[in-house]
Amino acid sequence: MTVATLPAQLAYLNGRFAPLNELQVSVLDRGFLFGDGVYEMIPVYSRCIFRLAEHIRRLGRSLAAVGISNPHSEAEWQQLLTQLMAQQDFADQSLYVQVTRGVAYPRNHAFPQPAVAPTVLAFSDPLELPPASQYQQGVHALTVRDIRWLRCDIKALSLLANVLAKQQAVDARCAEAIMLRDGSLIEGAASNIFLVKDGVLLAPPTGELMLAGITYELVLELAQQYGLPLAVRPLSEAELREADEVWLTSSSKEILPIVKIDDQPVGNGRPGPIYQTMLSVYQSYKATVMRRGEQV
Repeated sequence: MTVATLPAQLAYLNGRFAPLNELQVSVLDRGFLFGDGVYEMIPVYSRCIFRLAEHIRRLGRSLAAVGISNPHSEAEWQQLLTQLMAQQDFADQSLYVQVTRGVAYPRNHAFPQPAVAPTVLAFSDPLELPPASQYQQGVHALTVRDIRWLRCDIKALSLLANVLAKQQAVDARCAEAIMLRDGSLIEGAASNIFLVKDGVLLAPPTGELMLAGITYELVLELAQQYGLPLAVRPLSEAELREADEVWLTSSSKEILPIVKIDDQPVGNGRPGPIYQTMLSVYQSYKATVMRRGEQV
């Protein structure tokens, strides 16, 4: 893809709105040289940004965790991202926000002294959900060893291990790679993972080894609201392989049933009844809350 064929929708870089294909970042930016930065992905439904404040707070926590000064207040972030969203031609969007430590020379692993201004990039793409067939028939996954660092709760740019795991899944014609560490279920390469066993929805707890997704939190809320039996606790690889149902959740996938793992069927190899219930509940919530801009 050349610069001429890059998307031309309006984007934001360091205080300036301009077409995305016109924006440029220095080759000395630490995000380019080290992956030294953090990001957020925020879904937009019918021009309503879903849980914007919650995403902004998570961005702030990631920035604090890696020692990058937050360039904006929560109110400024809300104004910036709302303005960006409003100027797109498409109503359902995926907002991407990235903050790096900034441009510094000479190249040095240590933080630049004195500190430099962070680089702030934001753009929006049309929100493209999986085809209906995947919600109805399910997808396949494979398991991989989790080779990432020990602070996966930070939404950091350094995603090479996730990229390699995801490509391994793609090469195996699977929708996702499920990460296992020391015999425990952690998460997907780009998703959170839920299990169902004997009618109980099971979720691994948040912590430094797992990024707590906004959709993950929403599924827990909906399960509690609708009285679905629920347990949040550490889950083993054996429980994953013996589960009656397995789901993946993310902002871009919402909730998808996994019906085969490592070429072995999950349960009876079809989306299960608890999944069907949660899918219905989730879609109802999306129609009545997400698309109306309510922050419930």
